[in-house]
Amino acid sequence: MLKVIRFATHVGIVMPETTDRDPASIEVSAVIPCLNEAATIGTCVEKAQRAFREHNIRGEVVVADNGSTDGSIELAMERGARVVHVPYRGYGNALRHGIEASHGKYIIMGDADDSYDFHDLPRFVELLRTGVDLAQGCRLRSGGGTIEPGAMPFLHRWVGNPLLTRLARTMFDVPIRDIYCGMRGFTRDLYDRLNLRCSGMEFATEMIVKAVAHHAKIGELPITLHPDGRQGKPPHLRTFRDGWRTLRFFLMYCPRWLFLIPGLLLMLLGVVGYALVLPSIPLGGIHIDVHTLLVASLALLLGYQSVLFGIFSKAIVIRDGLMPEDRRLTRFFEVVGLERCLLLGAGTMLVGLVLIAGIALQWGTADFGPLNYACTMRRVIPGVMLCALGFQTMLASFMVSILGLGRR
Repeated sequence: MLKVIRFATHVGIVMPETTDRDPASIEVSAVIPCLNEAATIGTCVEKAQRAFREHNIRGEVVVADNGSTDGSIELAMERGARVVHVPYRGYGNALRHGIEASHGKYIIMGDADDSYDFHDLPRFVELLRTGVDLAQGCRLRSGGGTIEPGAMPFLHRWVGNPLLTRLARTMFDVPIRDIYCGMRGFTRDLYDRLNLRCSGMEFATEMIVKAVAHHAKIGELPITLHPDGRQGKPPHLRTFRDGWRTLRFFLMYCPRWLFLIPGLLLMLLGVVGYALVLPSIPLGGIHIDVHTLLVASLALLLGYQSVLFGIFSKAIVIRDGLMPEDRRLTRFFEVVGLERCLLLGAGTMLVGLVLIAGIALQWGTADFGPLNYACTMRRVIPGVMLCALGFQTMLASFMVSILGLGRR
């Protein structure tokens, strides 16, 4: 006989009615996402239960089921697992609901395809007991791990995983070598602080990126990746779709690389263009003039707008709790006030208008006839650009102040 408990989130938890395990006594929860894994889910649950028994660990196995119809639920329960029914599809959704329904102080997550050996659970628990917040598995040789023949597709092993791991290490200072490893352990306290949101495969990388941002103590364990035990069933991972979703996540969570750095480079390009054109510095036999000035102005405008987007987006992700506070941004709000930005923007705009007005007066003295465009455009183009920059600055000052209201 089964006992079904339904919460307000419509997540059902199914467990044997005879279970007498006290939730408060559980130290470790093994959480396994599942979607039609009848071929391997029983093996994974048995390995986890055996690891708990042999190492005297007070643990539970929680299977977060994403709508299985092949008997996976019954197989997991027969072997002593607690099943959480998750109505929302997605790797991240399954794990989030499974973790939230678990009772352990430490959570170990791993896939249901038997590619990860749940006999390794005690090693993760041992590392977590030393005070580590996140114990990350590593399958790659660079971190001491092992990938058995046929366990990982060629593109994943030699292109996707190393490339995305390198990006994570560069963009977020991630100290691990295998961000895609799905077997890892973490404390409940860390999980509660991270406020994870991703519903798909990028859930795993979101956890690592946010753990670094929250200054969590991270350790890495070498493990072995075994071939998928599901006998020819296609993997849930989609190479290009999930690779793009991870890259998209990186960019969205790192305004510095998406907006700030490209914007500063564009502005630098624009300044170089102005520095060459205005004093008419010759470049060998190359003649550069107002056309270059126009392109340089475009680079300055685009770059400045990109920098502003970087500031806005950083403030938004912090305000919405997606990332922790950043002392640099807090200092920015303290130093750059509304009034100062308005004065700066108005002054910049005034300089631009003076340049344009000067050419308008010159045009009037010529009875509004033809002008020497090679000369006049050297002042009109900078004037137009300065007006645009000033106007953007004034609008941005109000936007920054609105975003900073919750900080005061």
